[in-house]
Amino acid sequence: MKKLIAMTATAVVLSGVAHAASVDLTGWKENGFQGQNGAGTWTVQPGGDSVFQSINGRPTVFFDPSANDQGTELGGKITVQTTGDNDYVGFLLGYQDGEMNSTNADFWLIDWKQTDQAFFGSAGTGGDAGLRLSHVTGNMSTAPESDYWNHVNTVSLKQTAATLGSTGWVDLEDYEFELTFTSSLIEVKVDGTTELSFTQADNGGVAFTDGAFGFYNYSQTNVLYEGITQDTVPPVPLPAGLPLLLAGLGAFGLMRRRQV
Repeated sequence: MKKLIAMTATAVVLSGVAHAASVDLTGWKENGFQGQNGAGTWTVQPGGDSVFQSINGRPTVFFDPSANDQGTELGGKITVQTTGDNDYVGFLLGYQDGEMNSTNADFWLIDWKQTDQAFFGSAGTGGDAGLRLSHVTGNMSTAPESDYWNHVNTVSLKQTAATLGSTGWVDLEDYEFELTFTSSLIEVKVDGTTELSFTQADNGGVAFTDGAFGFYNYSQTNVLYEGITQDTVPPVPLPAGLPLLLAGLGAFGLMRRRQV
């Protein structure tokens, strides 16, 4: 019994230990919308844990083609290093190589636009400022580009951010981000605030498909993703009173041993 208690107490301590490791981005690659590779120019920076996207192009993702990242957290900093544009920055989750041109896509889009803007000057609504979560499904090989801009049809809007739902990013400002991705939870924190939290239950009970984290840009120049780290999702915290209970059980076990 004493050994069991000691092992449990050790597990309680270890559950709070951080194991975030720097991510080497040198093996990552780009996919462009509908096979337009080169829609983004992603340049890995010295040190390997940061990447700079420098051109204004169609939807583009930079990702690890060998990764399945469920069960992990991705963290770092994002900065738009220009005052000359106002479009989309963000991330993809559960992405597989080629899905930007897939006939049966299934991945998740987290994007953040600076200001409201109709699709390339067209009349109507769409292209709203703010941070949001969308589910990308279906035939992306024939989907119009405006689906990404307006979050309609193949790009289905699922949730807007808690405090940044209609607030755009600010030029030249650093934002700390943390993404959590499991089969049952997508969570996004910006500067320590939980902005998006979408569960398997919110998804009609359907688990999220596995795949890679990716950095996403659409029509936005000069974006730096910096100091990228990755960690396993920490265990669910134990009830607050459990350490006291374990301590009591340990003392009880020690008393029994002395009495024998």
